[in-house]
Amino acid sequence: MPALDLTQSSVDLTRTICDVPSVSGDETRLADLIHEALRGLPHLEVHRDGDTIVARTGLGRDRRVAIAGHIDTVPVNHNLPTRDIVDDGEPYLWGRGTVDMKAGVAVQLKLAAELTDPRVDLTWMWYDHEEVDAGLNGLSRLAAARPDLFAADFAILGEPSNGAVEGGCNGNLRVLVRTRGVRAHSARAWMGENAIHAAAPILARLSEHRPREVAVDGLVYREGLNAVRIDGGIAGNVIPDLCEVEVNYRFAPSRSVEEAGRYVRDVFAGFDVDVVDQASGARPGLDAPLAQEFLAAVGAEPRPKYGWTDVARFSALGVPAVNYGPGDPSLAHHDQERVPLAQIDEVERGLRAWLSSP
Repeated sequence: MPALDLTQSSVDLTRTICDVPSVSGDETRLADLIHEALRGLPHLEVHRDGDTIVARTGLGRDRRVAIAGHIDTVPVNHNLPTRDIVDDGEPYLWGRGTVDMKAGVAVQLKLAAELTDPRVDLTWMWYDHEEVDAGLNGLSRLAAARPDLFAADFAILGEPSNGAVEGGCNGNLRVLVRTRGVRAHSARAWMGENAIHAAAPILARLSEHRPREVAVDGLVYREGLNAVRIDGGIAGNVIPDLCEVEVNYRFAPSRSVEEAGRYVRDVFAGFDVDVVDQASGARPGLDAPLAQEFLAAVGAEPRPKYGWTDVARFSALGVPAVNYGPGDPSLAHHDQERVPLAQIDEVERGLRAWLSSP
């Protein structure tokens, strides 16, 4: 690959980095390009940890802002290379990663290169393994190795938000709800106990469940409790002795992961419930002075973030954080993923104006 040209427009830079495939676990080529493009810039101190790149200014400002974005994507499904399309008269860039979240990364890279005298000191972070289990996340790894790099008064994640500001995020919990039975030949089913049939009450409880809407610091978060996978059975002529229903719980940031776990166990009382992945949510953090200044500068009305994002990692470290990036979150991971070109430019203008103002 040729070197990454950070003098390109944010739109062209989005196209360039999207066309470098970087499915989770395969980010090295893109990380190499980012590292090479930044490490020669005299106003930035650049660090690398695996496929996570950090670039910091050291201007002695009294406040510091961290701005981060992940460089990995979910798997490609015939949606690379990118292409320009027009939908209802509006120009878009179509393809994997355009929304989640390389348009946001492109804006950040361009501003990192060009903002040599920002109003606050800046810590830029581009990291790997966001789209997979939380234990692999590049920010988590970096926080364990270099917690000093996370020191900041405010943080912005470039996650897609339609160019609006989305405060905090829901927490995320995955559990396996198990039923057990007794194997038998399917021709003599009465001699066994069918674990899949025994899972019917689990699905009934999910079907009857009504998600809460929870107000947290002025924003209303919508929860969700859903089956996302069912696994059971070993052969077409054997009564199954085990069935596992994987359930995903998206919970409002007013609950801790411990409270979320207790809630799910209460819903499935009487069943074997095993937590397999969990991540805390984050409160909006909009009362922080820098958050108020940021909202005023970009002229945005804050909204809640329903999905989990790495604002939660900053929140856990005591750094208030928001999501602000181009792209419609409902198109993240979609096979028709596409970002309006105007939103890329709009987010760049918003961040540039705020970070450059006296």
